[in-house]
Amino acid sequence: MNAEILMNVTPTETRVAVVENGVVQEIFLERTNHRGLVGNIYKGKVVRVLPGMQAAFVDIGLERAAFIHAAEIGTGDGNAPISQLVHEGQALVVQVTKDPIGTKGARLTTQLAIPSRYLVYMPGADHVGISQRIDDDGERERLKQLVNNCMEAEGLTGEAGFILRTAAEGVGDDEILSDTRYLRRLWRKLEERIKDNKPPSLVYDELPLSLRTLRDYSRPEVTKILIDSRETFQKIEQFVQQYVPEVADRIEYYPGPRPLFELYSVEDEIQRALERKVPLKSGGYLVIDQTEAMTTIDVNTGGFVGRRNLEETIFKTNLEAATAIGRQLRLRNLGGIIILDFIDMVEAEHQRQVLRMLEKVLEKDHAKTKISGVSELGLVEMTRKRTRESLEQMLMEPCRCCGGRGSVKTAETICYEIFREILREERAYGAGTYSVLASQQVVDRLLDEDSNGLADLEAFIGKAIKLQVEPLYTQDHYDIVLQ
Repeated sequence: MNAEILMNVTPTETRVAVVENGVVQEIFLERTNHRGLVGNIYKGKVVRVLPGMQAAFVDIGLERAAFIHAAEIGTGDGNAPISQLVHEGQALVVQVTKDPIGTKGARLTTQLAIPSRYLVYMPGADHVGISQRIDDDGERERLKQLVNNCMEAEGLTGEAGFILRTAAEGVGDDEILSDTRYLRRLWRKLEERIKDNKPPSLVYDELPLSLRTLRDYSRPEVTKILIDSRETFQKIEQFVQQYVPEVADRIEYYPGPRPLFELYSVEDEIQRALERKVPLKSGGYLVIDQTEAMTTIDVNTGGFVGRRNLEETIFKTNLEAATAIGRQLRLRNLGGIIILDFIDMVEAEHQRQVLRMLEKVLEKDHAKTKISGVSELGLVEMTRKRTRESLEQMLMEPCRCCGGRGSVKTAETICYEIFREILREERAYGAGTYSVLASQQVVDRLLDEDSNGLADLEAFIGKAIKLQVEPLYTQDHYDIVLQ
């Protein structure tokens, strides 16, 4: 696989695109006035304990108090009552695991994890973990022994734990020892801040998106990293020399006249990723709907008719859809509960192959995913770890006309509502005349298709009804003025 990382940097925002084999797979966005909080460590103060929910709210200096569950405090077994773990007014050192999304505050844990290039440092832990993506047993054992040796040499045994990241596969003693020492020095500085700072205060600020991308995504298959900002390019050069020297020859400054994201068609991909309908090459399509509780993805054959029979057509469409779904989940950063409605397949082997294809595509996903089998209703349920807002949540807001429903009342429906409202007003107040203020579409209908109904209403109440177009009114917005 050939991968490239593109960075578009302006004073107001940083955007990063991961391109694999010429196709945009992931897009990350961070705005200067609204940086992500995941990974940040705070010294907070417990402001409310909720025994019924086994949780507490913690003030970490944000607009909304953050949320922590009993399972994320201390040992993390979640069995001890929350009232025995924390109390109101208590200072608590916490790390953000999920950004505030919608009306929900940030999610927290006291089980701190500080990442470097190859390791994750866990103060207070006493075990060594290894990324599940490293599947060679011999390599896993070698790395585990290597970290244990470093911990013993640095006097960290029993004081801290480590997780070996996927990037650690194949690295030698020097790199692991260097990361171990760097993380130990960093934690010593953080301990001093925790001791000196008063809550609520920021103790550790996670790296900005540009540097975080290099730390987390500089895999061997990444052949080129293009940055269109000279200032950011210089910062990245310094960072790379210190932390990821092996990618120094792959970093390039892009000064071209054509915008970087336009050159690689990333702008077009962003626009398509905000649309509800995703076309498939075969002629089928996906329909993606995000709600607060879950995301649903519906697969349709569309214009694809296949060559042999209906079952073959359905199977091929579902296989292509499984590949497209894996990409869309990453591209749109969809998380939480996801329901996949594949086209019903009769043959069990076809179901298994579609699920295997989906699992294979999701192996490339950095977010943790879990897939169920096909349910009795023909649905596939899955979850994908959500740590930040989806692309749609970051770039869009609910429509002011429909309130996010995606539809508005018809002009005909509004006309009949107006008739009923005038009758209610007449019975209650008996005004001299009535003026209806409405959109152009509604007034046009009252003067055309529903003109007889309007005339009958005037005759029934014995009053004149005037109509006035309000250009700024949406179709389902109207006012009735009594005179």
